[in-house]
Amino acid sequence: MPSSIAELQDELRRFVRDRDWAQFHDPKNLAMALVSEAGELAAEYRWVSNADADRHSAVASARARVIAEIGDVGILLLLLCDRLGVDPLAAIEQKLRANKAKYPIAESKGRPDPPM
Repeated sequence: MPSSIAELQDELRRFVRDRDWAQFHDPKNLAMALVSEAGELAAEYRWVSNADADRHSAVASARARVIAEIGDVGILLLLLCDRLGVDPLAAIEQKLRANKAKYPIAESKGRPDPPM
């Protein structure tokens, strides 16, 4: 089992290479597949109320489906990052820094609609 993002990306590269799938993995196709898989993840909660979402996520059969969709989303995100030469951890860290500046605690704490 890979112990880092870099090792996981290496394993994904081998998986894709062994199947000759790189020809299908241009940025547009990867982004579209990522959005499709994110939609499948969202569909797991389609008719679940907000109050029941945590409880639903704990039901073994639902949890297994959610975990599988999270895996699909993660794989496609890492494949897209690899294709574009983007360090996913650096991208997340950069976006978190920007969000901290954009949504200061004093103006955003406890609000679902922080000022933009």
